[in-house]
Amino acid sequence: MSATNFSLTPPLYVPDNPADEIIVGVAPLAGEDVVVKHYANSFRDTHLKQVLDARNIDTLVVVGAMSHMCVEAVSRAASDLGYGVTVVHDACATRALEFDGTVVPASYVHAVSMAALAFGYASVTSTAEWQSATPAIA
Repeated sequence: MSATNFSLTPPLYVPDNPADEIIVGVAPLAGEDVVVKHYANSFRDTHLKQVLDARNIDTLVVVGAMSHMCVEAVSRAASDLGYGVTVVHDACATRALEFDGTVVPASYVHAVSMAALAFGYASVTSTAEWQSATPAIA
């Protein structure tokens, strides 16, 4: 994923939105929990915390879209709930934003989001760095 050239067409968080379809390559295995969210923060009004706690998971690795929304929201919430958080910055994406007539390029939006998370909520790393530091999952 790249911080640039990412587009997502609203409405978001509505049933049957094609943008919410699970990608075949990361589809859940039989018996895996699926957490359906309706807000940027994946913990809000879901059973995500119960799923993690039932498995004694205390550290999360966050990837996805959009850096300035879901990635930030779930990373901040997880940190506030006491989880260790690692964000893999080059496995996240966002889009350009506009405020008060100024267009902010996606690369800047992404950089600011990552900088804010690294400042106090998460360890921010690249895919290559994360893979080299993480044992292979059997």
